[in-house]
Amino acid sequence: AGMNGTAIENFACVIFNISFMNCTWHVGRTATEDTQYFLYWRPSKKEDVTECQNYIKDNCGRNIGCQFQNVTIENKNAYFLVNGSRSGQNIHISDYIIVEKLTPPLNITVNCTEASHRCSIWWQPPRTSHVKKSSCFKYEIVIENK
Repeated sequence: AGMNGTAIENFACVIFNISFMNCTWHVGRTATEDTQYFLYWRPSKKEDVTECQNYIKDNCGRNIGCQFQNVTIENKNAYFLVNGSRSGQNIHISDYIIVEKLTPPLNITVNCTEASHRCSIWWQPPRTSHVKKSSCFKYEIVIENK
């Protein structure tokens, strides 16, 4: 299954502006300069696995991240696999499930009435690549007096 300590660490993906995604990771603790990593993903169980086309590299030329464009995730889970090799030997394989991190709500409107000392607040759900029901969102409002 590969050499101990060669698997990537601190794998994270961030989806922003609905369709752009950056994934990054740290090189394994015992990985040498000739270790190379490859990222594969599929947006849903229905779709084929795709390798990263735009790797981010470290000073040694090792892949330490990937940038994706036109990302769509049809359900709540995307599937990731990072594997690789070192001088012809396999490294440990790591796979991950990542969900989209959402942006704040859109078009926030506040209407306050001095006479009643009340405010009404409206907003629209954040744009997302895969959540279709607005009832899936929970909101927190923090009110500050200035």
